[in-house]
Amino acid sequence: MILCTIGFAKKNLKAFIKNLEAAGVAKVVDIRLHNTSQLAGYAKKDDLEYILGLVGIEYEHCTELAPTEEILEGYKKKKLSWPDYERKFREVLKQRNPIRRIRLTSDKGHVCLLCAEDSPAHCHRRLVAEYYAANVKGLEIRHL
Repeated sequence: MILCTIGFAKKNLKAFIKNLEAAGVAKVVDIRLHNTSQLAGYAKKDDLEYILGLVGIEYEHCTELAPTEEILEGYKKKKLSWPDYERKFREVLKQRNPIRRIRLTSDKGHVCLLCAEDSPAHCHRRLVAEYYAANVKGLEIRHL
């Protein structure tokens, strides 16, 4: 099983959709805590859900896989370093234990975790993908 991840930053809509289609993505799971900001452009929840539907990709918003407001704001305001953010968010995932309730699978193709950051290096989508890979046998991560 392959779990993809993608960030919409620094990608125009065409490149974003082409990346998803080329990877065989059937479902995008939006794991942003906030997904309605005007700064998100085409990736605002309602717009993105509509656009993905036009190309046959399912959309789901899942805040259980997002950081808490406290962790997110702490990092944005530079009160938390990236290693501290990682540690705190991994603790949140462990406490929430989302694997019990959230299946990142689709019968039609791959599932892709969506967040804003261009690179997975400093993005919680990588941490979510790694959490699932550590707990789901045979799961492969592919960052788009």
